[in-house]
Amino acid sequence: MFFNPSRDEARQFLFDTWRKRRNKELLMPLEDLAAQLMEKHPEYFKVFEDPERFLERDYTPEQGETNPFLHLMMHLTIEEQISIDQPPGIRAHFVRLTHHYASEHDAQHRIMTCLSEMIWQAQRNHTQPDATVYLTCLSDNT
Repeated sequence: MFFNPSRDEARQFLFDTWRKRRNKELLMPLEDLAAQLMEKHPEYFKVFEDPERFLERDYTPEQGETNPFLHLMMHLTIEEQISIDQPPGIRAHFVRLTHHYASEHDAQHRIMTCLSEMIWQAQRNHTQPDATVYLTCLSDNT
């Protein structure tokens, strides 16, 4: 199944997932994975518990706040990449980083930095994301 939601759909997915988890409702596999990741971020609980307040909120770099929706969706992206080893080699980087850092979660945060760098370069250069940039960043930085 291909999951390519709009900004509002992605946010609503996270709000609904959090509500279901809190109400002990049955979750689909992707929702369960998202809920597990959300539970690792208690700093975002207040956001996911208040859809009316946060659905439309913009997060700009000038505000100095991490966008909790983007953060969680990047975690989901990284989970998918690791599970299918795409781009090739990402799983090996994850294993190496997991040994270097205290946890798989910390390793994913390191990977997230490189994923962000690749996306930023693609946006800046008006090009497609380049997996070489991503993997080089992961190789160069521990």
